[in-house]
Order: sequence, then C-alpha cells, then structure tokens
Amino acid sequence: MGKQTPITTSFHLPDGREVIIETGKLATQADGSVLIRCGNTMLLATAVSNREMNPNLSFFPLSVDYQEKFASAGRIPGNFFRRETKLNDYEVLTSRLVDRAIRPLFPDGYMYETQIILTLISCEKDALPDCFAALGASAALAVSDIPFNGPISEVRIAMIEGEFVVNPSRQQAELADLNLIVAATMADVTMVEGEAKECQEEDFIRAIKYGHEVIKVQIEAQLALAEKVNAQVKRVIAAPPQNEEVKAEVAEIATAAIIKLATTPTDKKTRKTSFKAISDELSATLLERHDAEWMTANKSFISKYFDKLKKGLVRQVILDQGIRLDGRGTKDIRDIWSEVNYLPSTHGSAVFNRGETQALASLTLGTKLDEAMNDTALIMAFDRFMLHYNFPGYSVGEVKPQRAPARREVGHAKLAGRSLKQVLPDTPYTIRIVSDILESNGSSSMATVCAGSLALMDAGIPMPAGHVAGIAMGMIAEGGKIAILSDILGDEDALGDMDFKVTGTAKGITGCQMDIKIDGLPYEQLEQALAQAKIGRLHIIGEMNKTIATSNSDYKPHAPRIVELQIDRTTIGGLIGPGGSIVQELQRSTGTVITITEVGDKGFVCISSPNKESIDAALVRVKMITHVPEPGNVYDGEVEELTEFGAFINFMGRKGLLHVSEISYTRVENVGDVLNVGDKVKVKLLDVERGKYKLSMKALLPTPEGYVPRPPRSNDDRRGGGDRRDDRRGGGGDRRPPRY
Repeated sequence: MGKQTPITTSFHLPDGREVIIETGKLATQADGSVLIRCGNTMLLATAVSNREMNPNLSFFPLSVDYQEKFASAGRIPGNFFRRETKLNDYEVLTSRLVDRAIRPLFPDGYMYETQIILTLISCEKDALPDCFAALGASAALAVSDIPFNGPISEVRIAMIEGEFVVNPSRQQAELADLNLIVAATMADVTMVEGEAKECQEEDFIRAIKYGHEVIKVQIEAQLALAEKVNAQVKRVIAAPPQNEEVKAEVAEIATAAIIKLATTPTDKKTRKTSFKAISDELSATLLERHDAEWMTANKSFISKYFDKLKKGLVRQVILDQGIRLDGRGTKDIRDIWSEVNYLPSTHGSAVFNRGETQALASLTLGTKLDEAMNDTALIMAFDRFMLHYNFPGYSVGEVKPQRAPARREVGHAKLAGRSLKQVLPDTPYTIRIVSDILESNGSSSMATVCAGSLALMDAGIPMPAGHVAGIAMGMIAEGGKIAILSDILGDEDALGDMDFKVTGTAKGITGCQMDIKIDGLPYEQLEQALAQAKIGRLHIIGEMNKTIATSNSDYKPHAPRIVELQIDRTTIGGLIGPGGSIVQELQRSTGTVITITEVGDKGFVCISSPNKESIDAALVRVKMITHVPEPGNVYDGEVEELTEFGAFINFMGRKGLLHVSEISYTRVENVGDVLNVGDKVKVKLLDVERGKYKLSMKALLPTPEGYVPRPPRSNDDRRGGGDRRDDRRGGGGDRRPPRY
C-alpha cells in the first residue's frame, strides 16, 4: 500500500538543479517503483520480474517501454481515438536506450520475464525527459529484490561553444555541436549514442568522461535510497543446471573441427553450413557412444555447450592468431563496390556493397506538403528530412512476415538519419531516403549511411562536407588480451564484447552508437577503437569517391524543381486570398504546388513543379501579387485607361496614375495623341500616398537643355488663391482642379 509520505533521496546536477528520487508512495505492488522529479518534470518507473522461469526461452526476456502521457504537457492526443496508442518512434528509441544500458547487467542465465515501464506524467515544456529514463529504470531495480548488477544511470551531454552542459533543455540541445547520451555503472561506461557536427575524437572522449563523473553522483543517490528501504537483499535465483560430462565430451569431439573452420576463410553461407555439419557430426558421434534416450535427456546441454565452445574457440583464434572468420586481419575492411543512378525513375539512388552486406537507397524529393509530422506529448513539429530502414527476411536467407518496422529498424534508421542530417545544407526540399537491406552480414546500418550519402549526391543535393560513411567496430577481450576489430561480421557482433558504430565525414564524427557487453573497457581501448575507426572511415570514403566524389550539378530531369521566394509578411493574405482562392487558382492555372510559410516578420513562398516554364509563370504572378512598390523604382506597365488628365497604368498587378504633366517634358494637349490603351510603357514610381501610386514617364527621359522645372504650387494656389487657371475660369478660385 502506498504511503502519503514517500522515502526520498536527491542529488544536484552541475548547474544546480535538484533531482529527487522517491519511492513508497506510487505503484507499490510492483517489485520496484520510483518517481523521478526535476522541477516540474516527473517520471514514474516500475520494475516487475516473474518469480517462475520460462524454460522455453534461450534469451533474457526483458521488455522496456517508455511512454509520454499527453496530459503531462497539458495536451489531448490528436489522433482519432484521442488517447495514447502504440509507442511513437521517439518513445521506441528512448526504450531502446534504456534496454541497451541495463540488459547486460542482469545475471547470466536469468530467464525470468522482466518488464520495465517508464511513464512521463508531468513535464516542463522545454525539457528533454529521456535523459532521466535509465535513472528511473535503475532506481526501480535498486529498490526491488530483482537481481541486477547495477545501479547505472544515463545523462545527456551537450557541447555548446566548447562547454559541456548536462541534461540540456530542448533549445540548448538544438545549439549543440555534440549531443551524446552516455550510460555507465560506477566503474564502466556501458552505452553511448548521439550525434555531432563533425567533432573530433578527443572531444568525443572528453564528453564521455565528463558524463561518467556526473553519473557516479546519481548512482550514489540510488545506493542511498536502496539502503533506506533495505533493498540490498535480492531474490535467490537457482543456478542453471550443468553437466560436466556432456561438456567434456562436446569439447573432445568438436574442438579440432571448430578450430580448423575458424582458421579457414569462408563466406557466411559456407560457414553456416560447415558449423551445421560439425554439429551434426557431434550428434552422430554422441549417439554412437550412448543411446537415443541419453541424447533426448541431454539435448539442451549438447546445444548449449556446443554454442559456447564455438564462441570461445573463435574468440581465441582471433586473440591468439589475429585471424578472423573470413580470413581478414583485425584492421581490414571488406571489399567495397558501389553504384549510383541505379533506379532510373527515382530522384536519386545508390547501391552500396561491402562484403556480404548490401543496401539499396532510393531518394525522393518533395515539397513542404510532404514534411513528416511529429506529434508527441511534448512537441508538434515537422521534419523535412526522413530516413527509413527496412530489413526483410530474405536479406539473411530467412522467412519472416512483412510487418510494421520493428524497434531495431527504427533504431538503425535514426542512427543513419542523424548521421546524414548533420551535414545537409538548407534546402527547400523535403527529402526522404529509404534504405532496403538486400543482403546482410553485419553493419547494415553503416551500409545505409554510405548508400544514403551516395544517393544524396546522385540526386544533386549539395554536400559541401563530402561523403558521410559509417563503420562498425568490435572488440574481443579475454585473459588480458584485447583485439579491436574493424568492419565486423554478424558472427563477430554476436561473439564479441563491443559493438561500436561510428559515422562521419573526412573531417569528423557525425554519429555514434556504442554498446559494451562486458565490464571494464579502459578509455585507452576506447581511444584505440576510435582511431582505428577513423582509418576505416577514411578508407570507405575513398572507395565511395571512386563512384561519385561531388554532387551532380543538377537534379534529375523528372525531379520537382523548387524556387523559394521571400516576401513581405503583410502580403501573405493577398497571395492566399479569401478562403485560399487566389493561391488555389495560381496552382491550377500554372500547374505548380505553392506553399506559404510565415516566419517572424517574413514570408516564404515555395513554388515547385517538374516544369521550369510552369515555375517561371507562377513566379511572375506571385511577384506581382506580393511585391511592395517603393518610390524610385522603375516598372514595366500597360496603359489600361485614358482620361483628360492622364492615364491609368497597370504595373505589377496594381493601378497607378500617370498624370498628363508626367508624360513628357513638352506640353501634351491630348493624352490620346501620345498613348493608346494596351501600350507597353516604362514608368517610375514617384510617390505612394494613401495607397495611390503616382507614376512618371518623364522622369525616365533625358532632361532637355535649359529646362527649368516648374516650381511647386503652394497650398493657397491649390485652393484657388491667385492661380491663373482660376482667373481664366473667372470665379476667383471657386472651381477646384479635377481630383484623381
């Protein structure tokens, strides 16, 4: 039962903000629950783990779900149901950040279904609450009896003008040159993910070290809270059953064959078939030594010990001999080839092939109407750049139902997308890249980065920083020996101790994702991995440059053309028209798509069409409607109406008066003798008075020699006091000059 007064502890962030962790008040029937509070941001974290093992699973059944309640920001969901539904991409990505940080810290062989639920129930408008998610998960585990080799915590580190900011606001994060999420235990860093504007490796290391020191303070607070609730005693978990006799027989029969295969270069398919043959031979030999009943009773032991033996021997070969499964050395990159303009109907396309991993990227250019809407609890925003990643079953020779993107696909798309977005120039286009993985044997997300970069250049999108490339690094550490592996295979990812993806240009890092699967990665080894990754990245960029080194000078002939025009904000209403009538008629008559955006005191008009003539026609009309005439400017006009005192001229969609006295330096008795309706004329705008435009043709003519301008009349003259015209009319000024 929850208590009204909870048990609490707290710590302070480097900028002085207090973070409070409390337990015992909310959700007390969960195995562990805490509330994280920082200002008005409140995150409820719960942890529950079944007390009975699921014997049918071969992996740790952990699920992490992070969800932001719309009420936390004072909003009602905008969907049809008006309620929270499935997790959006941002929530999925945050769930993955927590999962990757805590998963390696549960005991080996822990097969009890475990669920972590993180719920944002209150939030400040400009806050980034995801940086408290792992803190909440770890604290909930810390106050529970669930076995966990923590605590851990996560922080967001932003580098702004050379200074580090911990857990920045949303506005601060947008200004950052480096933005990382770092997770760590008291002793070791376990996970890093983020993006950067071509940062250097040394800044990357400094940010991780700074974040680790902040995390240690948060871990101490969790330990203090666990002590207050007496949560040091964890539930007793039965050790997984062992059979040393079976283990010894498996090693005796299969060791030599595994070592031979591990030292013989093979491709993925051959290797898979060969390992299956060794496993079948093992089973046949054991069946000869024993009987079918013994085999059935020990089937799970045989499979488990064979997999462990295979993993251990392959790791040992790499550590002792520096030979990898495909025959490469630890620093070697697989063979690379690439091709652009592969899909003739797309606006840009590329195939990138590295070893047995292949990505096909297709790029589409769209208008503002194609922007992606991100409607989350805290923000409602639009994104002009999208990258989607698909991983069909055939890419690994498997049968897999076609479903909505899984969490892994969402995560890989985010990593590749943020890596490319860092160096994209401002453009009026909406850009969508789709990466379809056609073949996979490790580093498919990094192949997506490379294929996406090639497709951008093929589409004619300027890339001033050059190509962005990605490489996946691995590590094997055992018995005091460490091997850093460049461009890892899928098998090496599974048997290794680190998966470290780094993306960037020739100048610096633009994205990263690192997962450490073991305790104790010294910073020296992390520096070595970054240095080796840089060498590999530069090699890959060099190979990509052989295909296309700079962006095409023009877009594809069938790609939409977009012209962006800045207009005065006050003219937006006139361009749109009542109920959108004017802009809609413009689009129909010119065959274009026109979007209008108001930013501050300016308006921006985007005109798009595959046809240049259509854009030009729309551009002329938009300029006519939105142009604000200024005195002194010269305009092309057309005579629209003649009067006894001058002519009305249509210019830039407006009507102005060309007075008879402004037609010529010589006297004009009859306007019709000089001008006709429909004549094209050049006029100069003299003045704008109460929305009326005074024009002149005379001002554009050479001044005759000896010409003396007539002095302007006084107000008295205009009223009739002494004006000769009034004298001629004979009324002493009782008649006024005609108004126009």
